[in-house]
Amino acid sequence: MQVAIIPARGGSKRIPKKSIRPFLGKPLIAYTIEAARKSGFFDHILVSTDSEEFAEVAREYGAEVPFMRPAELADDFTPTQPVIDHAVDWIKENWGEPERYCQFFANPFVTAESIHGGYKMLREHRANCVLGVAEFPYPILRSFKKNDQGGVEYAFPEYAPCRSQDLPVFFHDAAQFYWIELTDLPADRTEGLSLPYFLPRYMVVDIDTEEDWHIAERLYQAFMCDEK
Repeated sequence: MQVAIIPARGGSKRIPKKSIRPFLGKPLIAYTIEAARKSGFFDHILVSTDSEEFAEVAREYGAEVPFMRPAELADDFTPTQPVIDHAVDWIKENWGEPERYCQFFANPFVTAESIHGGYKMLREHRANCVLGVAEFPYPILRSFKKNDQGGVEYAFPEYAPCRSQDLPVFFHDAAQFYWIELTDLPADRTEGLSLPYFLPRYMVVDIDTEEDWHIAERLYQAFMCDEK
């Protein structure tokens, strides 16, 4: 059994009701649910939420909400992993042992093609985890920080003389998906293997502010409308 798990907390502060806010006319979470359904990989697409309103929207677009998330896992300081662990425990107790699951975020840029690519990497390399990542748009070793006088200074002054093209490339979480293997792992593995699934930068926006939201809508209109 393979399960998609989408956490969607009702009390988001920076963008109120973020997961169900209309993104170009459709709730944000609907894009993720539809991509998961289109992929054809999942026996269940489960949304973990503490909000009846969110649950109703999730069900409308084809997800299951078989339980309401406990209040102690729905405050501003709860990390994501305990929420996922709670969902996995519920799945084991009610649906049986999953072989693997994919953790998603409410994100309009996740596609069935990316889900498929991540799954293929997970199975071919017998990895513990495959996650979507993107390259930082500028070398982070040339970044600045504010100093005590209110000015800026190099965060890593030892790299100030270096050319940008000579610096190592770093990547960041694309906030789209994590494929997690639960069963088919090499018996002699002592450390988990996490592999990156590389996404183009135009498909990656961390939507946390109103500015992020508007940028994401413009990028989606420019690059993604023909792909959905």
